[in-house]
Formats: sequence, C-alpha cells, structure tokens
Amino acid sequence: MDTELNGSELGTKDYWEKSYTREIKNYKSHGDVGEIWFDEDSQIRIVDWLMEQDQIEQSARVLDLGCGNGMFLVALANEGYKQLTGVDYSPKAIELAKNIAENLKQDINYKVADLTQSLDPQEQLELGSFQVVHDKGTYDAISLCPDNPKEKRSQYLATVEKLLSDKDSLFIITSCNWTEEELVLGFGEKFVKHHTIPTPTFKFGGKVGSVVTSVVFKKNN
Repeated sequence: MDTELNGSELGTKDYWEKSYTREIKNYKSHGDVGEIWFDEDSQIRIVDWLMEQDQIEQSARVLDLGCGNGMFLVALANEGYKQLTGVDYSPKAIELAKNIAENLKQDINYKVADLTQSLDPQEQLELGSFQVVHDKGTYDAISLCPDNPKEKRSQYLATVEKLLSDKDSLFIITSCNWTEEELVLGFGEKFVKHHTIPTPTFKFGGKVGSVVTSVVFKKNN
C-alpha cells in the first residue's frame, strides 16, 4: 500500500497506556469493562463465523493481537474455546484483561508483546503457534503510528506469519481504515484471501460501502 494514513495519537503506546489506566479505574469502581473496539456486533460476527468452521475445533489455539480488555477472548471462552491467548504492547491493557478474566473465572493467557518489533527466539517459543490469529483494529492503530508506520506494519505481518501454525491456519482481520482491496494488496506477499465475513453496508451518493471490513487470510505457502 503506497498510501499512508495521517499519524495520530491512536498510534502511540502512550495514548493506550493512559486510556487503559482510566479503564482500570472505571472497572474497579463500576465494573465497566470499557470499550469493545468496533462495537459488540463486530465481535459477535467473528465469533459466530469461527463457530461455523468445522476445522476450527474448540481446542484450537487462538491468539488475539492487540487484545485490549480481552473481551473477544472472553466471548470465545463463553462458547467453550479452551486455548486462548491475548497479547498487547500496553501493560495496562494486559492488567485490565487479566482482572476481567479472573473475575469472570475464565482461564485465558495474557502477555505483553510488541508485535511491531521482531520477537526474540524466547518470546516466539513462549507464544508458540496458533490455528487462529485475530486482529480487530490493531493493524489500524499501527497504521496511525506517527513514526515509520510502513516499516512497523511490515514487521507486524512478518510476525503474524511466524505465529500461524501451518498453511491452513487463519488470520482474521477487521479494519475501519483499509478496504478489503487494500488489505489483499498489502498482504499479498505473505497471505492470500480465504474468505470475506459480511459486514453492514451503507449507500451514499449511489455507491455502496462498509464502515468496517472483515477478511480471513491464509499463508501464501
């Protein structure tokens, strides 16, 4: 993708640390888990689609990239999925996610990891490989980084490729900043489109569009 988005505070770690510090306080005070990125319907669509896939059993290893408060993994845990891991580069996000999972008595594994940096061999070994890797808004946030977003996206995709266990593993991404065509083009060196998960559409000026795009990819080889 040659076009770059304008940098934003949404692409900085400092922004998310401050945001999740507030959300931790709100959760402890009022039990409010905080925002579900792209709303709960977007999350439900992904969970429902996964549950329809015969090859993805409840024992499948699932990784949520940029997990935030961890509610996507909680939703999967509620459906019986067992091997769930969430990573985020914000320690405060991981703290919130752990608190929520503990209070809900859900066994979900959470780790601090910056996927825009190359994982060292020990980090890679500790994380392992996964049948499903999920991204809801994380690639978008990386794209908004004020410094070297193209390089960070490239490293992120290289890391995702290593985390997928085999050619049949699924990389599911939901974006509001990139269209399906842009994602397919930008991911083409490493991934091939497997499926498009339908999202709500709108019509404006005679053209039909979507607020968010959800696409499932597999490794190229």
